[in-house]
Amino acid sequence: MNLNIKATILSGLFLLAAASPVHSQEQQVKQAVISTPPLPTREFRGVWVATVANIDFPSQPGLSTDQQKAELVAILDRAAQLKLNAILFQVRPMADALYASPYEPWSEFLTGTMGKPPEPNYDPLTFAIQEAHKRGLELHVWFNPYRASHPQAKSEVAPNHITKTRPDLVRQYGRYMWLDPGEKEVQDYSLKVMMDVVKRYDVDGIIIDDYFYPYPERNENNQVIEFPDDISYSKYLNSAGQLSRNDWRRENINTFVQRLYENIKTAKPWVKVGISPFGTWKPGYPKQISNINQARGFNAYEQIFADSRKWLMEGWLDYFSPQLYWKIEQTAQSYPVLLNWWMNQNPKGRHIWASVYTSRVGNKERQNWDAHEILYQIKTTRGFAGAGNIHFSMKPLMQNRTGVSDLLSQESYQNQALVPASPWLNKTAPTQPTLNIQKDATSNTTQLTWKTTGKKPVWLWVVQTKIGNEWTTNILPASQNSYLLNDAQIDAVAVSGVTRYGIQSPASIINIKQSL
Repeated sequence: MNLNIKATILSGLFLLAAASPVHSQEQQVKQAVISTPPLPTREFRGVWVATVANIDFPSQPGLSTDQQKAELVAILDRAAQLKLNAILFQVRPMADALYASPYEPWSEFLTGTMGKPPEPNYDPLTFAIQEAHKRGLELHVWFNPYRASHPQAKSEVAPNHITKTRPDLVRQYGRYMWLDPGEKEVQDYSLKVMMDVVKRYDVDGIIIDDYFYPYPERNENNQVIEFPDDISYSKYLNSAGQLSRNDWRRENINTFVQRLYENIKTAKPWVKVGISPFGTWKPGYPKQISNINQARGFNAYEQIFADSRKWLMEGWLDYFSPQLYWKIEQTAQSYPVLLNWWMNQNPKGRHIWASVYTSRVGNKERQNWDAHEILYQIKTTRGFAGAGNIHFSMKPLMQNRTGVSDLLSQESYQNQALVPASPWLNKTAPTQPTLNIQKDATSNTTQLTWKTTGKKPVWLWVVQTKIGNEWTTNILPASQNSYLLNDAQIDAVAVSGVTRYGIQSPASIINIKQSL
């Protein structure tokens, strides 16, 4: 005989259905204390999925739609299997698009020819979002704001590419074409492209990396080439501008970062804004970081005009992912020393989720790291409250280079984790879900179902089961509202909802053995 019993728990206490045995208040309180589930682990576990030069996706240009979809599914399956919780998907490598853009041509890294759509036509970004969300993964879109060409690009430039439609905004710089950040029309254009994606797609975040002004290029005499922005700087001076050229360049980037954050928060406040700058702000910050040998060092503040500490301190982002691509033991740029310094530059309490160079593992061409270095860096990160990590990139995890994926599963990511909450965006928790439990006597199975009871949308469900004194946590996508309790030893089950801001509801709890 089937039993259908609904239970809603208020303030963490059991309200059992009428058919359940009656307990004294003392018994109920004791049971509630015993059965209160632990809070789930909170840790950002992201991975960069690079499309420029076909680093991660697609494996080569010109694959069929079915082949591309299969590769994306394999990437997302591996991410879910490794218990990661976020994908950073590059959709604009060089003023082109891996999605159906009204402003920019299809990327040649997708189809082999700039401007050519996939065959049969589909939208890779729509597909990636849908498939990521099915697996409970966040999908963050990764943009390059100013790069307009790449040395590994081979196809003819499409007629609607900005280098063709607005050559006055583009500068030839060494092997690259670059949009001039000093032109307000460039800032407006890049912002328009990004906001189009934010408004039309159900993304969870948007991130820009370290390509602001270009990294220095050298001529045939090995001399650094000056970025050719005489025209835009002259316009600035003629409008009564007072800043030096370097300060003006930094202010151009500062203005863009602030505008991007404000525009996204106006359109969709739940969409997290991230920036992943070069790992050091300036040489000598902190003091333990050596700046003696400037010939070997890099000064992002002076060379790509990135005042990254300012963006963090002003709160013009929701998460900050410095590229800490050095070993723990590398004294001149030690991973823990730099992470500690960045954590102390954060008066607004934004997330700091350091990028780690997982692609160094098993890399035969450049520095070859042991896989344990990544595990040690993750362990180091966990010593800082609220920190997290983003792996660059997906390829070594797909290839399981020197067993790095196995090690992550066995030693670092044994259990699922929620993305840390962003309470500065929204603190409102969803209401507790209502639970239903039904036992099928024929199959001897028990099915738990639940539904929302309020207007606050739920992004994820946390389903926790208790056997004896041990709770097991499962994080499920919002689309799932049932769970098979196939272990006869389960004593209790708890379900709570989580918003896209990461705020968790109180749990609704059922004592299984007393309810059936």
